[in-house]
Amino acid sequence: MANALVTVPKTARRGEIIEIKTLVAHNMETGYRRTERGVPITRDIVRTFTCTYNGVEIFSAELRPAISANPYISFFTVATESGMLAFNWLGDNGFAVSTSTYITVT
Repeated sequence: MANALVTVPKTARRGEIIEIKTLVAHNMETGYRRTERGVPITRDIVRTFTCTYNGVEIFSAELRPAISANPYISFFTVATESGMLAFNWLGDNGFAVSTSTYITVT
């Protein structure tokens, strides 16, 4: 099971621009390398990342083999109302990690 770290302010003012930082632990094998015996190493990457704010998608990314191990994604959004931010990573070989956090908007 992979670990995900998410940094979101606990509180914000309505209309404030907030930064959201995410990191998920994953080795990210590109599928282009070979073993010492010349056997191709199977691709194993995180393919997609999505973030929803009270059920509405506010950010998504499609990742490619060139992304480094333990992908770090940072983005901004506007704090509109108190609610839940949900984060989902999906990848090869059944990889799936989800986490969520609550933000209070005043």
